Amino acid sequence: MANLPLPAFLSPAPRVAVIRLAGLIAPPAGGLRAGGLSLEAMAGPIARAFAVKRLAGVALAINSPGGSPVQSSLIAGRIRALAEEKKLPVTTFVQDVGASGGYWLACAGDEIFCDESSILGSIGVVSASFGFGRALARLGIERRLYTAGSRKGLLDPFGPEREEDVARLRAVQDDIHESFKAWVRTRRGARLKAPEEELFTGEFWTGRRAVALGLADGIGELRTTMRARHGEKVRFAVFGGPRRPWWARFLPGADTLMATAADTLAERAAYARFGL
Repeated sequence: MANLPLPAFLSPAPRVAVIRLAGLIAPPAGGLRAGGLSLEAMAGPIARAFAVKRLAGVALAINSPGGSPVQSSLIAGRIRALAEEKKLPVTTFVQDVGASGGYWLACAGDEIFCDESSILGSIGVVSASFGFGRALARLGIERRLYTAGSRKGLLDPFGPEREEDVARLRAVQDDIHESFKAWVRTRRGARLKAPEEELFTGEFWTGRRAVALGLADGIGELRTTMRARHGEKVRFAVFGGPRRPWWARFLPGADTLMATAADTLAERAAYARFGL
């Protein structure tokens, strides 16, 4: 007897859970701030995404210029832990930018796809500050700093820069950079097509070049690629996205009116590094 197709209600469409990871990666915020990407903010959406029934796979929609290496590691680690527990494939789709910590998140996927003009890479560590010592002297302001511990005043922006302080900071940066490189090696392995001296300098590339270097697997858009793999009837469940502060529920429109200027400037500056 020929095999007859099952009725539609007996063969439900497969589902793909989409986890949106967009914005600056930052430690959990408090007060009136909405905050950026952190494990605290994303743990719930990630858990719900992996709990979807009839799940064929998980897709990461990434649009991030980076930020906290700790939160990048925690979020990526949580995704990998659930992927291995549920034995589900995870596919990353980089949108405008997946650089620095954003690329750290991208490597949580088993495969990485991007647009030809996406920005990927920036496998490095950066710290920035200002020195106000001479400005204070011109204004006749005396800096008073009291510490217990000879290195407690490390890189005080109101004092002169000391070579030993810079050397200490660079040692910390090197440690973090090594962790970043080890993660990329683990996740990309033999797919990397260029020497580490080229890939791990902090340089970034367009999507087309990233594919050639082995930092990504191909050019592709989320819905088109997932439908090609799982059929035209595949259904998408989206989790995550911009986080609203608690007070926005009581003050309609206050998200925009009361957004913290420092947060907005920091995020814009992060994207500007990549010409966005």
